[in-house]
Amino acid sequence: MALPAVSPYPMPRARELPANRVSWTVDPDRAVLLVHDLQNHFLSAFDTDAEPATILTDNVNRLRREAGPLGVPVVYTAQPGGQTPEERGLQQDFWGPGVPPGAHASAIAEAVAPADGDTVLTKWKYSAFVRTDLLERMREQGRDQLVITGVYAHIGVLMTACDAWMQDIRAFVVADAVADFSEREHRMALEWAAGRCAAVTTTDRVF
Repeated sequence: MALPAVSPYPMPRARELPANRVSWTVDPDRAVLLVHDLQNHFLSAFDTDAEPATILTDNVNRLRREAGPLGVPVVYTAQPGGQTPEERGLQQDFWGPGVPPGAHASAIAEAVAPADGDTVLTKWKYSAFVRTDLLERMREQGRDQLVITGVYAHIGVLMTACDAWMQDIRAFVVADAVADFSEREHRMALEWAAGRCAAVTTTDRVF
């Protein structure tokens, strides 16, 4: 049950995105930027010299740089390595043991590493809200928008966006700053999000 190797595929362009049901726009005074699970273990499934990985890391870095001067908090999630079957729960049945033990596998990839002042949350399930204090942090900071980047689009990214919707937090899925197992699954995630729980946008449009 190892991660599938991801064949290169083109990152979706703005003209190819699904129509949103909502007309939300990002307000830096209300937003948090989420960098979801961009750990060495997960990025190792991609060809890092080809799309979508090259554009993924470039766009996440661009959003991180733009967030700072605007006062937008940046939050990372990272799954711990070497989890026991009890810690894994039902994820063990679907994905096996997950991130292997060792600091390198569980570390955030150097290309998108956190800066001083960024927050790194330990994440256990698909959604970044489950068994973390992400919601409490956002409430304390008066933030009700979540800009989501990272992997994998049709799993953790989509489940986090849906969870945000259920907490009345406006989620923005950045189409060219997320990636997936395949182009088909990437596009499916964007279509579902745009139609059910989030606004789908691009790096150029976020801030």
